[in-house]
Amino acid sequence: MDLRQEILKEHSKAQCTRIVNWVGASQQRFDELFLLFLKDEYRVVQRAAWPVSYCVIAQPELIKKHWNNLIKNLQKPGLHNAVKRNSIRLLQDIAIPKKYQGPVMDICFKYLESPTEPVAVKAFSLTVLTNLAQQYPEIIPEIKLLIEEQLPHQTAAFYSRAKVFLKRISAGK
Repeated sequence: MDLRQEILKEHSKAQCTRIVNWVGASQQRFDELFLLFLKDEYRVVQRAAWPVSYCVIAQPELIKKHWNNLIKNLQKPGLHNAVKRNSIRLLQDIAIPKKYQGPVMDICFKYLESPTEPVAVKAFSLTVLTNLAQQYPEIIPEIKLLIEEQLPHQTAAFYSRAKVFLKRISAGK
C-alpha cells in the first residue's frame, strides 16, 4: 500500500479504518504512518492524525518508541486542531510513562485554559488530566478551578467530561 496516497485519497471514517486495519500490530507500518504524521505537508499530517490515534488506542505498544516525538510535536506552536485533538485523544486511554507525565500535564492544562481551543481538545485534555489526577492529587484544585471558570461557556461534551471528573474525585477514584 502507498500509505501517503491512501491518506490523500479520501478523508473518511472508512478510510481511517482501512489504514488502521492495514497497520494492525505492525511496528514498521505504524512507524511509516507516524513519520507522515510528523513530517509531511499539512494535509497529510492532518489526515494521518486520525488513524494514528486509533492505531495507538488499539495497540498502545506502537507508540512506545515515539513518545518523545509525540510530546515535542504537541509543544509546537500553531499545530493544526486535528493533530492536537487526535494526539490528546490517544493519551486518554493509555498508560503515559512517568517521564512524560509532567509535559503531558503542562500541555493539557494549556489546552484546557485556552479560550481559543476547540471543545474536543479541551474535553480530551480534561480526561487526560482526570486520569493523571489519580497519581497527582495536587492538580485537582487547579482542574476544578478551570472547570468552574469554563463551565458556563462550554458545550455538553465539556460538561459531561467535567461531571465525570467531579464524580471521580469525589469518589476518590
